Amino acid sequence: MNPAASVVEPGGERRLKITEIFYSLQGEADTVGFPTVFVRLTGCPLRCQFCDTAYAFHGGEWRSVEQVLATVAEYSPRYVCVTGGEPLAQKSCLPLLTRLCDAGYRVSIETSGAMPLAGVDARVVRVVDVKTPGSGEERRNRYDDLTLLRPDEQIKFVICDRNDYEWSREKIHALGLTQRCQVLFSPSAEQLPARELADWILADRLPVRFQMQLHKMLWGNVPGK
Repeated sequence: MNPAASVVEPGGERRLKITEIFYSLQGEADTVGFPTVFVRLTGCPLRCQFCDTAYAFHGGEWRSVEQVLATVAEYSPRYVCVTGGEPLAQKSCLPLLTRLCDAGYRVSIETSGAMPLAGVDARVVRVVDVKTPGSGEERRNRYDDLTLLRPDEQIKFVICDRNDYEWSREKIHALGLTQRCQVLFSPSAEQLPARELADWILADRLPVRFQMQLHKMLWGNVPGK
């Protein structure tokens, strides 16, 4: 069954394909370091060459929105992050986000730059991963959607090499991104030494936030962390 479809049970309850729900430290963006419940949805229409969650492309299990809410509540979290795969590829993601906000959590979504953002509940913090040339998916970026972002939201560039860095530097200037919201530059873990990216940012005095993935530094590239 296609996880991109809006799946509704006979009783009218929406379902989602879920790869995992787990409790860990947020490894990225503005809540880095805070204990967070992650809801990882299954499926993604992109195939970025550096993807570290390819295990979420397939499989998973169907759960109702109510079941997801019940599992999240077991951890009594303050922060909840909905991620993937690509979570917005499932239409039932939107009502899930709203229900999580209604429950009083601080909710964020990690999404590619390839999916429409307009339908996301205004209470959700959107973290948008703009695809660089090195990702192999640059053509999928929806640049017009970036104008919807608020100052408390974030745009992330995963940098694979010097070409990616220069491309990203030009994009943030051409689109005025640093005047709109937080801009994050991250090194692709297997391709670019973190210190090189840090040196480039400092040399150019770029007004961006350098980040590394805290969860990988602590536990490595393993599911559920």
